[in-house]
Amino acid sequence: MREIDMPGKYNAEAVEAGRYDKWVNEKRFTPSGDDKARPYAIVIPPPNVTGKLHLGHAWDTTLQDMIIRQKRMQGFDTVWVPGMDHAGIATQAKVEQRLAEQGISRYDLGREKFVDQVWDWKNEYAATIKAQWGKLGLSLDYDRERFTLDEGLSDAVKKVFVTLYNKQLIYRGEYIINWDPKARTALSDIEVVYKDVQGAFYHVKYPFTDETTLDGKDYIEIATTRPETMFGDVAVAVNPKDERYQSIIGKTVRVPLVDREIPVIADDYVEMDFGTGMVKITPAHDPNDFEVGNRHQLERINTMNEDGTMNERAGRYVGMDRDEARKTIATDLQTDGWMLKVVPYTHSVGHSERTGVPVEARLSTQWFVKMKPLAEQALAMQQSDDRVDFYPPRFENTFTSWMENIHDWVISRQLWWGHQIPAWYHKQTGELYVGENAPTDIENWEQETDVLDTWFSSALWPFSTMGWPDTDAPDFKRYFPTNTLVTGYDIIFFWVARMMFQSKEFTGRRPFQNVLIHGLIRDEEGRKMSKSLGNGIDPMDVIEKYGADALRWFLATGSTPGLDVRFSYTKMDAAWNFINKIWNASRYVIMNLDETTEAILPAREEMALADKWILTRLNSTVASVTKNFDKFEFGEAGRALYNFIWNDFADWYIEMTKETLNGSDEQAKRRVQAVLAYVLDQTLRLLHPIMPFVTEAIWLEMPHEGDSLTSAAYPTVQAELDDSTAESDFQSLVDLITAVRTIRTEANAPMSTEIDVLIQTSDQNLTRIFESNVDYINRFVKPKQLTIAPEVSVPRLAMTQVISGAEIFVPLAELINLEDEINRLQGEVKKFQGEVKRAEGKLGNEKFVQSAPESVVAAEREKLADWQTKLAATQTRLTELNAAK
Repeated sequence: MREIDMPGKYNAEAVEAGRYDKWVNEKRFTPSGDDKARPYAIVIPPPNVTGKLHLGHAWDTTLQDMIIRQKRMQGFDTVWVPGMDHAGIATQAKVEQRLAEQGISRYDLGREKFVDQVWDWKNEYAATIKAQWGKLGLSLDYDRERFTLDEGLSDAVKKVFVTLYNKQLIYRGEYIINWDPKARTALSDIEVVYKDVQGAFYHVKYPFTDETTLDGKDYIEIATTRPETMFGDVAVAVNPKDERYQSIIGKTVRVPLVDREIPVIADDYVEMDFGTGMVKITPAHDPNDFEVGNRHQLERINTMNEDGTMNERAGRYVGMDRDEARKTIATDLQTDGWMLKVVPYTHSVGHSERTGVPVEARLSTQWFVKMKPLAEQALAMQQSDDRVDFYPPRFENTFTSWMENIHDWVISRQLWWGHQIPAWYHKQTGELYVGENAPTDIENWEQETDVLDTWFSSALWPFSTMGWPDTDAPDFKRYFPTNTLVTGYDIIFFWVARMMFQSKEFTGRRPFQNVLIHGLIRDEEGRKMSKSLGNGIDPMDVIEKYGADALRWFLATGSTPGLDVRFSYTKMDAAWNFINKIWNASRYVIMNLDETTEAILPAREEMALADKWILTRLNSTVASVTKNFDKFEFGEAGRALYNFIWNDFADWYIEMTKETLNGSDEQAKRRVQAVLAYVLDQTLRLLHPIMPFVTEAIWLEMPHEGDSLTSAAYPTVQAELDDSTAESDFQSLVDLITAVRTIRTEANAPMSTEIDVLIQTSDQNLTRIFESNVDYINRFVKPKQLTIAPEVSVPRLAMTQVISGAEIFVPLAELINLEDEINRLQGEVKKFQGEVKRAEGKLGNEKFVQSAPESVVAAEREKLADWQTKLAATQTRLTELNAAK
């Protein structure tokens, strides 16, 4: 018996302590450098340096780690590039919040000192994130770590910006954009989250400026949800086909409270059947009104400051916050007689994804990317051999729909933290210069103060991290395009699509071969985790309680690709129990190995039935796990592993080896030890990508070759181990043992109670199996007397189980109630009748018989025959018992 350092209970903290640092220090995660090996690359979706990682990050990175660990073990030349995103607006908002608590604003510090503060924040949280990566066991190559504001990525950003500008795909213009008045910056459409808000329709009189009347009234009725924007009104519009208003087109009305004349115009934009069919046009505060204004050459009047307060165009309301102004203006309209009515109204209002405040549609001069040509290239790529494959495939429709309906992308942000736009304005002439390098006479130029949208730099991530724009960079030549991207469905628009069109434009290739889309982590009630609900869970807290391997197992096997997963402490308990089962089974095996035992199989002719069976089951598990990993069906891979480890290996094979291990036959003992060692070794390798810590700890305690599982060869299917006969024969043995155990349970007869077992079978092969494995039957059934024959004399009071090819009787005259046994058999008859009916229905379906593979139809016919045999045998026994009453 081996001396081992494995306590009787799995202790995650002890198992995981120091192991990750050892892997990193030993450079276990660097590429192999084998030029003959196939490269396999993943770039991590860079987490924002805004705080700690959450469970969604843990899920996302666990899946990536599983993929890269398996590929590394399979002999690929793997690289997993780590990195983080500067996350412009999000990080700046966090730092401004921290400074505000000290009574300081960024304007007090100035740009340079404020940016220094943000770098301090970045360094603080980057260290926290790296520590969390380590806790999770992520096999990242830290020698290649990148940051979206590092020098190399900044060079890539400048190159892309200047190239797109020179191709006239980047332009500067005045447009209505989404404006965050708290962060004081522009937002792209997909940075706006819509929420239902309780507001009101304010119905206001706009009086005619002459003697004109409409329906006997000297005014028109305009309904608005935003009376604070009325100072920017430049027209009232009606539909040109609306017969109600033909007489007032061309007339003028006055804007209440400011007494300014505006015309009544006709435009197809107006919906005749919505509201009054008349709308006010405010080009500087509404994107649709902006387009109407362009068509009619209308003035653009901006009435609001960057921070959401009213400006001097708002008259006496100047300086008021927009919400305060709305209430005050509504009161004044009422007081002055301009308000007709106020109707409560719930409507959808855009909010900033980052700061949470309502977004303003604001007229502003911004930088834009002309998206149509880039989108067309990306869509065409998806029809080529260089396409990106989505898993699940339905998410490609999400990508396609967005790209087909794309708007130009506003890329400038009025922030201080980020990539400052490489554009300069001449101080004297106003001339614009765009270039990768500053003008040589820099003293005569001022650089654009805006920075680029965070997604502009992260869109380059798959190739900028590989050394681009240096196309001769070794990593770019070796590992680009990358192989698999793993990310959530919530950023297909933000990130996946942008990586695809930028990669196609600048490298001519797809950025990655596969994109695996997962869902969101929700709480046990299915709610999205959020600070407001207080239902967020820190993955580090989960690791502290259960260990990283248990969390990884739950995340890996808890859902189907593309779907959300509900976090559950009950499931975490189950994950820990599974690892504890693995630990105890492994501990038993290793303790029963000799010092000379090796994980090498004995000769085939030396093996017993159970040996051949477990190796066949192992082979099937290797095939299933590998196939499902390749399809990213990790839940299915996990189920195959769970069933093999818990049921086949621990509950059956290990139990069946105990008699041999405790016996006196040394040759048989050595055979069993070798098979146990081999199966455990292969199982740990299969499990390692999901549970790296505990598998390595166990593997190092048993006979092994090499220093670490991280680089051990991944199991492959061994054709010579497949033995369908052994699998079938052993299953018959399992069925027999299970049937007798069921009888014992139903009769409340524990293993210590002596029973006779009668097996009636005319199947000679079944007889051979049972007779040649009497030792197993004796160990697991413990019969006082065992009878195996074509005909057996069944006592009047006996319990019965039917298995394929045999009937099992256990005389239990003193233990069972005859009526109870009859009732049980009646239930069995109903069950078998249902199965027969189902199979007959399936085989009676001509479409199934004609279209299904021949092997499937044949298998269904075999099932039908088996159910019919079981039904007939059970009905016969039921008749006998009824006759004996």
